[in-house]
Amino acid sequence: MELKTVTINNPEGLNFILGHSHFIKTVEDLFEAIVNTVPGAKFGLAFCEASDVCLVRHAGTDDELIALAKDNAFALAAGHSFIIFMRDMFPVNILNTIKTVPRCAAFFVRRPTRWR
Repeated sequence: MELKTVTINNPEGLNFILGHSHFIKTVEDLFEAIVNTVPGAKFGLAFCEASDVCLVRHAGTDDELIALAKDNAFALAAGHSFIIFMRDMFPVNILNTIKTVPRCAAFFVRRPTRWR
């Protein structure tokens, strides 16, 4: 097995959550949880499957953030991982909700080094 260090591409210094889950339906579950918690949320999320053809599933409300999440998920290529990029909101707004989503196991939150 070859281990690689992958840098998250985040050109705007956006908040993001990197997590671990264990179900193909994770994208739909997370999407529903976020839009029900923060109406009008601007986010993009992507999830790396670990079985069969290892697809990257994606969803969100902002095309630019969806593309950013997909690009980072492809770079990570780590099965059962997900990444959520958000704009005009903070991880604290959705973290408790995400923790209640079944099959979500671990979370790593990153905030910008400087607030705008």
